[in-house]
Amino acid sequence: MAKPPAAQLISKAGSGSSFTSLGVSAPLQAALSSMSIRTATEIQAACIPQLLAGEDCIGNAKTGSGKTIAFAIPILQKLSADPYGIFALILTPTRELAFQIAEQFAVLGGILNTRTAVIVGGMDMMSQALELGNRPHVVVATPGRIVDHLRSSTSGEWDLSRVKFLVLDEADRLLTPTFAPELEHIFSVLPKERQTCLFTATLTPSIESIGSAPPRQGKEKPFIHRMSAVTETVDTLKQHYILVPSRVRESYLYHLLCNPPESTIPMRRAPPEPVQTSRRSQNTKKPPQKHADGENEPEQPPPTIIFCTKPRTAAYLTNLLKSLSIRSTALHSRLTQRERLSSLSLFRSSVIPVLISTDVGARGLDIEDVAMVINWDMPNEPEEYTHRVGRTARAGKGGIAISFVTEHDEGRMLQVEERIKTKLVEINLPENKVLENLNVVSTAKRLATMELHDSDFGKREEIHRAKRRAV
Repeated sequence: MAKPPAAQLISKAGSGSSFTSLGVSAPLQAALSSMSIRTATEIQAACIPQLLAGEDCIGNAKTGSGKTIAFAIPILQKLSADPYGIFALILTPTRELAFQIAEQFAVLGGILNTRTAVIVGGMDMMSQALELGNRPHVVVATPGRIVDHLRSSTSGEWDLSRVKFLVLDEADRLLTPTFAPELEHIFSVLPKERQTCLFTATLTPSIESIGSAPPRQGKEKPFIHRMSAVTETVDTLKQHYILVPSRVRESYLYHLLCNPPESTIPMRRAPPEPVQTSRRSQNTKKPPQKHADGENEPEQPPPTIIFCTKPRTAAYLTNLLKSLSIRSTALHSRLTQRERLSSLSLFRSSVIPVLISTDVGARGLDIEDVAMVINWDMPNEPEEYTHRVGRTARAGKGGIAISFVTEHDEGRMLQVEERIKTKLVEINLPENKVLENLNVVSTAKRLATMELHDSDFGKREEIHRAKRRAV
């Protein structure tokens, strides 16, 4: 019987399939079990057998559905049969996602002694070159930095000529004009005989065109798995908006963090206990912290990610919340890579309950038990909303997303609702309660603005602008 066109294939495999039935080897099943993963999600059940069979693949699924494991398992299983480096190249649009993918390969591939290298910007080029020279089995990279190494490598100690797997994770973002020159260079040095996998939560026209294009001679069209759900967001996510006058947005944010939705309160996490260094310190209680109005520190919110569009806004909000005694940390492109990794580590470990991020934190990051996502700014593109709110309500758990809609944002909210095919539900905060703290918040706003002015943030902005002019 003739095989139907791959572009029309929609997997019938549902979630809950056993990894044994998918052809996954016993050692990798044991590795999955150590991560408390015993049954496959829909995307895993659909794509793992196809990749093990040697097909190219386009995988489309909601955020938090286990796309990384869907390509990691076939790569590791095929690598175990013929181990050499560099066996697989995985490209991602953001540095943080690259580190996260590498962590999953380290856990899953530990039993196979898999060597993984992360090649991203913001890190030392020389040490990365040495890593590549040791021929790791799996290279996880951002396109710009791996191209820098390809162009600067003259010793012949490493190349990509034997790569068997190429993965584009968050492919909708990678297949944009921003990354086109780097991808063209990478494709020119990769072998033609390889498996190529594209994984994304958003099927864009560029990805659809790849799926429907005539295949090269001797190749078949890629297997395509499309998400079965109509909406891009999961059913366990509650999605709301608050109409907020832009001039008092900070007061609304402070009230919301101090008075989070009732459903998120059980998700509050106590920070790790400090290490006691002496008997005296064990008998000495730290006095309650004071914030701007002289009162004791407010109870900290449950794990929350606040998204904004500009690095400067993220830095400002971080200073603001710190002035209000809400522990927060920032994630944006003007930080060094060490600072970015430190912020993620502090948030993941519950030391700090609030992460304030630009869209560099919106894609692919898997952080356990995020209770709430707040959109301080509505995203410029409606598809980015899907990625932002996908940081909560992951792996079947509940979560809440709240978007601040100012007098300038009505059009953007309508675009988001049209995109996700879901109406956001309005929340009304008690205005009299919100404005009770107006003086406190106004003082914190002045302090945050002064601190931003006095910091080296402006210098980093100048450096960034100079780099962009030089390109």
